[in-house]
Amino acid sequence: MSDIAKPQGVLATTVAGIPFQNPVLLAAGTAAYGREINGVIDLEALGGIVTKAVSVESRAGAPAPRVADFPGGMINAIGLANPGVDAVRRDHLPWLAQLSRAQVLVNVVGRVVEDFSEVVTQLDSAQGFAGYELNVSCPNTRAGGLEFGADPAALTTLIQRCRAATSRPLFVKLSPTLPDIALMAKCAVDAGADGLSLVNTLPGLVIDLDTRRPALGFGTGGTSGPGLRPVGVLATWKVRKAVAVPIIGIGGVSSGEDVLQYMLAGASLVAVGTAALANPRTPERIVHELTQWCAKHHIASLAALSGTLEWPQ
Repeated sequence: MSDIAKPQGVLATTVAGIPFQNPVLLAAGTAAYGREINGVIDLEALGGIVTKAVSVESRAGAPAPRVADFPGGMINAIGLANPGVDAVRRDHLPWLAQLSRAQVLVNVVGRVVEDFSEVVTQLDSAQGFAGYELNVSCPNTRAGGLEFGADPAALTTLIQRCRAATSRPLFVKLSPTLPDIALMAKCAVDAGADGLSLVNTLPGLVIDLDTRRPALGFGTGGTSGPGLRPVGVLATWKVRKAVAVPIIGIGGVSSGEDVLQYMLAGASLVAVGTAALANPRTPERIVHELTQWCAKHHIASLAALSGTLEWPQ
């Protein structure tokens, strides 16, 4: 979509040089590679999608069951299952290139630092997407499983390698468990990140009382849903105070009001995840709610609200 006219309208925004018709995205892992949910969700009504993870090699993923509901949301352990970069480039990007209004970011994962830049290198000459989201919450197998995003040296090297491999925007996705998420955000920006995605899921455990075993085949998993929203909004606010790059707010979004909370805290785009899995019509409804809210409050540009939270004195 990068070669078409800049979108117009109250919800339109340009983020990291990418024009979005509205700020509502589908979060990584919830949109597959687009084609799988086409017809269930009107992708062209949204600002865009973030694809399922892409790694150098194919991954079978975690054992079943991979997803479990609980009263506060959902927990999942998919294990970054994906067909690998070759298959994504061959089978999925050509279909994504047909989207005329929704932008596409490719989510990238790896086991070691070099994996990330290898995926970027192999994909970068292809069409069908506007930029990358680097999931640095993955464990670095070379560093005993420490997350890339928790290690300043590894994070810097990872982003610098990816930066050297592409001129497309790089969004770096950080974990809510970081002791100082603003510090790691600064590290990412200094290394060449164009934007940040905040936040990934929180680690959790749900137990099946009948079997006295974890509800997930892997045991633990990532917790998402409404309870994650205040965590994501706080992280967005902290990071917005620390760096000037665009932020994609993620976590617990199910309404236009949730999007507005993230934007007031400093987000430029907001991704919907668990709520879209529960009801595929939710993202389209959110776009409609934002349009109505702007009309009611006489807002000419929703993007202008980003970072306008008034903090109590």
